[in-house]
Amino acid sequence: MEIDKERYKRNILLPEVGEEGQKKLAESRVLVVGAGGLGSPVSLYLAAAGVGTIGIADFDRVDVSNLQRQILYREQDIGKAKAELAAEQLQSRNHSVQVELYPEGITAENAEEILAKFDVIVDASDNFPTRYLLSDTCMKLGKPDVYGAICEFAGQVTVFASDGPCLRCLCPEAEDPSGNPNSAAYGVLGVIPGMIGCMQAAEVLKLLLGKGEPLIGKMLFIDAKTWSTDLIEVPVHPQCSCHAHTELHRT
Repeated sequence: MEIDKERYKRNILLPEVGEEGQKKLAESRVLVVGAGGLGSPVSLYLAAAGVGTIGIADFDRVDVSNLQRQILYREQDIGKAKAELAAEQLQSRNHSVQVELYPEGITAENAEEILAKFDVIVDASDNFPTRYLLSDTCMKLGKPDVYGAICEFAGQVTVFASDGPCLRCLCPEAEDPSGNPNSAAYGVLGVIPGMIGCMQAAEVLKLLLGKGEPLIGKMLFIDAKTWSTDLIEVPVHPQCSCHAHTELHRT
């Protein structure tokens, strides 16, 4: 595969990337679930980096309240479908990127079929039912799940993978997951999803390139009010139902 060496020369200059790494990115497929505050910077930076195929899964439309933090969209986009707008924005910035749209979003009925098509899944969603669905499906398929979440002035990033913990290890599901609030219940400083989304994009690139130490088994917390950071260990929970199911599925 031919790559634009001039366009990506600052990537190629990195010993961890080089021409072979850039070709690897061009051959990679990444699914971004959620094209909002987190999904905007994730998808923009992955497209800029030269990831060959980016899937966008989002059923939502642009609301005026999104414009404070969702940098893919403009005032004239209010009322339009986010997935279609995201595709237009990404391809206008990098014509070589292929964008696959899933405007129905990710559901229990389509999750396994869609996620199986991609190398890495990015959880840029804003609600726990979707987060659990993505984590469970990624564990079953053996796909890395790059997770990010935000609230007020803070955010967190981790990678759930088959050789490490999943979301259920970190946060066992409530009896009624639909009762868990989504991010719309909280305020958020507009720059926070940009910060966390960029960290998610960095984790994706590390996974695709096979370089660095992805945040598997670790979660990074950052609080912009004090610039305090914490990196905590996230162990596999011995009673995790997802891991038990995954082991049975594999055997």
